[in-house]
This record gives sequence, structure tokens and C-alpha cells, in this order.
Amino acid sequence: MEPNTVDITIVGAGVVGLAVAHYASSLTDNLVVIEREPGPGHGISSRNSEVIHAGIYYPPDFLKAQLCVKGNNLLYEFCERYHIPYKKIGKVVVGINDEEVKGIEALFERGKQNGVQGLRLVSSRELKKIEPHIEGIFALYCPNTGIIDSHQLIKTLEGLSLEKGSQIIYNTTLVGVEKTPKGFLCKVKNPDGSIYTFISRIVINSAGLTSDQIANMAGINIEDAGYKIYPCKGEYFCVRGGNHRLVKGLIYPSPLARLTGLGIHTTKDMAGTLKLGPNTIYTDKIEYTIEVTHAKEFLLAIKPILPFIKEEDIVPDMAGIRPKIQGPNDPIKDFVIAHETKKGLDGMINLIGIESPGLTACLAIGQMVKGLIKDSGLL
Repeated sequence: MEPNTVDITIVGAGVVGLAVAHYASSLTDNLVVIEREPGPGHGISSRNSEVIHAGIYYPPDFLKAQLCVKGNNLLYEFCERYHIPYKKIGKVVVGINDEEVKGIEALFERGKQNGVQGLRLVSSRELKKIEPHIEGIFALYCPNTGIIDSHQLIKTLEGLSLEKGSQIIYNTTLVGVEKTPKGFLCKVKNPDGSIYTFISRIVINSAGLTSDQIANMAGINIEDAGYKIYPCKGEYFCVRGGNHRLVKGLIYPSPLARLTGLGIHTTKDMAGTLKLGPNTIYTDKIEYTIEVTHAKEFLLAIKPILPFIKEEDIVPDMAGIRPKIQGPNDPIKDFVIAHETKKGLDGMINLIGIESPGLTACLAIGQMVKGLIKDSGLL
């Protein structure tokens, strides 16, 4: 008996996979999302700072820059339309010495090249008007940066996809994918351990931390392709007591040269909690414990800008893991968003290395993937 056929299979029900489902479901009512976790967004989508970035950090030719700038506008519009909680609280990138001032000026120019609106360089006096309690000699003010209730965003995208007829199957793991003349033979393991096989004309790999494994299943040499994931842990601490009230918006240091991270910075969540983080720890383990002794590292990093924070104010909050394709000593790497026709895999679209600013860019990524599907002529 011939296996059942679907038009599109999306692997991964994180915020990016669900954004792709939201847009791609307008092309077909025969779309399925496979997720190994018991619900949506249980992986990297629910373990981040929930910041809506503006798009100032990456070169203009990077998808990270282009999709972040576009995604910023799309996300605010989406929040308004579907009543998703957000706050456009703004961000300052603060310099504490002359070398950091040069870095911030370069960041300002890059932001302008990327088309970010409203950027402004501010003096120490102007900085005090924006954030009265922080220290710095110079800053970049970015008014379009905000925070979002990412959990509500994920649930909304899930609901919209289901309304359009998509199927979302949880507790189900893709264990095999093979190119055939009719499409991709997909094998999934059901919750009871049984194996179900079907054909999918198009497979979209949005599996986050395991996206390189999915590409490998399809026959791609992930080392040669530059698709290998280097899991990178980031811990967050929160500031307890009343000191969280002394910070209004988001406060970032001058960025790290290789952009393995944006430096330990302060964010606020929708409840007003002030958080510090994340740090950058390459790891071979997918686990989310927080090393309490790292509080000293966080304090040293943030003390020059936020002198009022004391070590006893800092308590562990959460940890997340980024799916980096940038190894510890590599230059900065862009998102991989690729229809793999050149690899002989017509109909396979890989989304690999979708770390920050993936949350901000999720809707723009969804639109881009919809365009790739339409251009493929497979539907």
C-alpha cells in the first residue's frame, strides 16, 4: 500500500516553525508540523530574553540584519492585530571608555546602513535623562527595541496555523528522511514507539538545536556545508529587591568583537523583572542548570554601568541554549535559510543556526520560506 502524502512537513514547533506554518498554510491545507516535545515552543523559543531587536548588530548583507529589521516592524504590527502583550521600552548601548565609544559609533553607522529608524547617539548628560541611574560617557539610543510575551506569541501562531487547517503533532520525532522521486519519505516515531511512514513533497527543517541532525539524515555532510550546531549555553540572573525599579529599559554594553553574544546586558520582562545575561558557554550537554558562582562574573560585567547592583541582589533565573553554527573561534555566521536544490534535494528547505535575532525575525523568516516554496514550483 502506498504511504500517505502531504504537501508540506515542518520539523519543529518553535516560534520559527510555527511562523513558517502560519504563512505556508495559505498555500495548502495539507500541511503538518512535527514536534518531539509535548507542546509548542518548549525548546529555545521559551528560553530567551524575549527582546524585540532593531537590527543594529550584523552586516547589511546578512539575513540576520535584513530579517531582523523587517521582522521588527512585522512583529509590532502582529502584536497589535492579535493583542499580544509587548512594550516598546527602548535600549541604550553604553560605552564607558574611549575605545567603547568608537565601537558604539561604528554600531550606529551599521544600524543606519541596515535601515534601522530612530537611532540616536547620546552624550552622558542625555543618557542620564533616559536612564538616570546608570553610568556611561556615551551611548547609542535605540527606541524601536522592545520586549514581548513570547509564550503568547507562540500560542497565537499555533492557533492561527490550526485555524487554517494545518496539523500539529506533538510527542512525535522525525527519525528518517529520504529523497524519492515522489518527494521525501519521512519516518516518525509516535509516542507509543511505533513508526509511521509518509511522503512529503516539501520538508522544512526548523528543528533548532537538532536541525543539523535532520540535515544529516537527508544526506547532507553538515561539516562540509557549515551546518554543524555548536550548542552555546547562556545563563540569566535576576535582580531581586527594589533595585529593578532603577532601570527603565534595556541596557547593553559595547558588543563583543566576534559577536558570540551581545555581552552580559540587562533586560526586563513583561512583569518588570530585571534580568542580567546571558553569558556565553559552549557546551556538549543540553541541560539548563545555572552555576551560582557565575554571579560574580555577572556583577563584574555589569557593575561599571549599573554601580548600584550588589552581589547579594543577584539570584539565578534561567538558562537557554543557542543553536550556533559559529564555533568558539569562528568569525560571525549568518542564518542558514536554504532550498537545497544544489545538493540534489529539491523540496528540502533548511533553517539552521536560527539563534538571536530569530525571535524578532520569525515572521520575516516565515514570509521568506513561503516565497521559497512558491518559487520552487512544487505545489
